[in-house]
Amino acid sequence: MRNINLGLVALSAILWGIAGGLGGYLMDKGWDPLIISFYRGGVGLVCLLVWFLFRPTRLNKPLILWAIVAGIGVAGNFVFYFISIAESSVAVAATLMYTAPIFVLLISFIFRLEKPSIFKFIAIAFVIVGIVLLTEVYSIDSDQVTTLGLAAGLGAGLAYALFIFGFKYASQHGEPQGILLIAFLTFTFIMLFVVDLKETVSIIYSSDVWWMVLLGVFGAGLSFFLYVVGLKRTPPTSASIIAMVEPVTASLFGFLILSQQLNIVQMSGMAIILLTVTVLSVKQN
Repeated sequence: MRNINLGLVALSAILWGIAGGLGGYLMDKGWDPLIISFYRGGVGLVCLLVWFLFRPTRLNKPLILWAIVAGIGVAGNFVFYFISIAESSVAVAATLMYTAPIFVLLISFIFRLEKPSIFKFIAIAFVIVGIVLLTEVYSIDSDQVTTLGLAAGLGAGLAYALFIFGFKYASQHGEPQGILLIAFLTFTFIMLFVVDLKETVSIIYSSDVWWMVLLGVFGAGLSFFLYVVGLKRTPPTSASIIAMVEPVTASLFGFLILSQQLNIVQMSGMAIILLTVTVLSVKQN
C-alpha cells in the first residue's frame, strides 16, 4: 500500500510536469498564457467538482476563508508559471517555481512561525546562487531568460507558497475536496476579470480545445486528486523527494518535444536549486 501511495504522488508530479510542457506547446501555437492558465484551472474545477459530489464534505467559515487564500495562490501560480515559460523555457520556469519552499521559509521568518538558523540561511544562499546560474542574469549576451521571465518564475514560486499556507490552515477545518473546490472557484472568479473572454470562447471552436482539456485534467483535476490521496499515507520526507520529479519531467518535455536546451552552467544552477530545496524540505519534515 505504501508503494502505491508513493506511486500516486510521483504520478501527480509527472502530470504537473507534463502540464507545463503542454502549456509551452500551446504557447508555441499562439495562445496567450492567461488563456492557457484559465483552461488549466477551469477544467480542473470541473474535475474537482465531480470529486466533491461523490465525496461531499461540510464547509465552514474558516475553511472557506483559508481556501480562498489558497485559490489566490493557485491563480498567481498558474499565471506566473505560464508567463515565465513564455519568457524563458519550460525547464527554467519549472525550476524557479520549485523555489516555493524558500518563500515558505522566508514568510515563516517574517511572521515568526519558525526560528532562523545558519543551515536555513545557507540553503537560501545556495538557491540564490542556483537562480543566478540558471537564468544567467550576470551575462549581458544571454537572451534565454528575460527579466520578466525571471520575475514571473519567482512569482510562481511565491504564489505556490501562498497556496501551501492556505491549504495547510484550511486542512485544519475540513477535507481536501472541499478546500480545493473553493480554491478553484476562487481561481476561476479571479481569472474571469483578466482573460480576454472573446479569445477564451474561441478555444471551443478551435482544434486545440482537446489539448486545453488535457492540460486541465493533467495539470489540475487528476493530478491534485492523486496527490491528495497519495499524500495521506506518504511520509512528508518521501513526498518532498518525489516532488523533484515535476521540474525534471517538465525539462524533459521541453527538451524532447519543444527542442528547448540548457547549457552546462544552467544545468548546474538547476541541480543546485533542486538539490538544496529537496534537502531543506527533508530536514524541515
